Amino acid sequence: MPKGMQFVMGSRLLKAMQHLNVWMYKKTAGRLGGSIQGAPVLLLTTRGRKTGTPRTTPVLYLDDGRDVVIVASKGGWPTDPLWYRNLQAEPAVTVQIGRDVRSMQARTAASAERERLWTRLVKLYAPYADYQSWSDREIPVVVLSPSN
Repeated sequence: MPKGMQFVMGSRLLKAMQHLNVWMYKKTAGRLGGSIQGAPVLLLTTRGRKTGTPRTTPVLYLDDGRDVVIVASKGGWPTDPLWYRNLQAEPAVTVQIGRDVRSMQARTAASAERERLWTRLVKLYAPYADYQSWSDREIPVVVLSPSN
């Protein structure tokens, strides 16, 4: 199979798996689809920057006080995930953790804050270190803070 076709098939499979994860998470309040390799998963809903359509994506997260921290890793790919580009255009997001649904504001962590959080994130999910080593971009760390 040509390399480009492998990418398309991999992207379709990944998308299908994400849709299944979101469906299971919503149906079971996170009992199914609520963790990956022991790391907790939340559902992040952003607004499409071009369409305005709500987009929900399962994302690993780290609690940091009242804030929730997520990583725009995209598995170390050279481009940012679409959800990250969406929240850059519109930082108001909705997060579901278990049954709890809350409105939050997203911002990209500045360098010192990113460094502090990155160590904890790699402890939570070791593959983040590999993803960063594979990528030419600095993988964004996103802090989600309560809207109220």
